[in-house]
Amino acid sequence: MDRPCAARHNSFAPRLVVMAKRPVAGAVKSRLAGGLARGDSGIGTVGATRFYRTALRHTLVRLGTDPRWQTYLAVSPGSALMEGCWPSWPILMRVPQGSGDLGVRMQGLFDYLPPGPAILVGSDIPGIRPAHIAVAFRRLGQADAVFGPATDGGYWLVGLKRAPRRLVPFKGVPWSSAQTLAATCANLKGYAVALTSTLSDVDTADDFYAQRDMAERLIGPAAV
Repeated sequence: MDRPCAARHNSFAPRLVVMAKRPVAGAVKSRLAGGLARGDSGIGTVGATRFYRTALRHTLVRLGTDPRWQTYLAVSPGSALMEGCWPSWPILMRVPQGSGDLGVRMQGLFDYLPPGPAILVGSDIPGIRPAHIAVAFRRLGQADAVFGPATDGGYWLVGLKRAPRRLVPFKGVPWSSAQTLAATCANLKGYAVALTSTLSDVDTADDFYAQRDMAERLIGPAAV
């Protein structure tokens, strides 16, 4: 997998990867825009795009400057890597997510990163804080994998120790279903798996309205 923005890093440092889609209208949050869970018009394309851009920037502001880990922004599609649509602060190393379904892309990112514990998160989780990431890295000290459960049966965070062996937890996982977390954990039978805080992402209009105050508020860097 081609990684044109590769940079020099300390060996075995913790790595955090924020996965993000190109934040432009029509390319993000189609379920949120369409309101499929509510049976109505949802919040519309403009509202969904505004939410996504705000959530992405706030995620990077909160997490991207923390000195306890090195942060990457994994971009989809890879052709948008050098476009000016991405948040310009903080300055992070951008890498392409690669092609394939979500599991293939996540496995590719884990395989690409230099040695050391690594965590992947999404960019649409209003409640995410540096403390959540710090706890997850600590739990990787005693486990082979760590997950942050989501309220819909999936997960908002996945981390792998990646030593002394390569793990392949994503094969055959039904994405965007109530069985996503359970199926991923089933692929790790025989390994030590830890869980961290349960959070909610925002995929539908119902999710948005349930977290509206948190999603729309302009929030600066969060305290740990």
